[in-house]
Amino acid sequence: MYAVIRTGGKQYRVAEGDVIRIEKIAGDTGAEVQFEEVLMLGGTDSPKVGKPTVAGARVKGTILRQTKARRVVHFRKEKEGWTRMRGHRQPFTEIKITGVSA
Repeated sequence: MYAVIRTGGKQYRVAEGDVIRIEKIAGDTGAEVQFEEVLMLGGTDSPKVGKPTVAGARVKGTILRQTKARRVVHFRKEKEGWTRMRGHRQPFTEIKITGVSA
């Protein structure tokens, strides 16, 4: 069984045992998290599509780590001879999906 969840303004297709990277959420390493916004359930005979979410459906997961991604660099070079270099490291949360329930 798989589910489509919404978190951090993005949608993810997840199944039990998957490891995903999502936008940073609050919680310590090893903590349990639940995703209430399940948009679709599939993998059975007929998929269930929510309007906008599937009632009573939950996806459970465990936080594996809280860290930052590789640096994103924005570099500008103009013909007048000046340059500008900016960048940032986007924080993310890595989660292992432990259960999908309808």
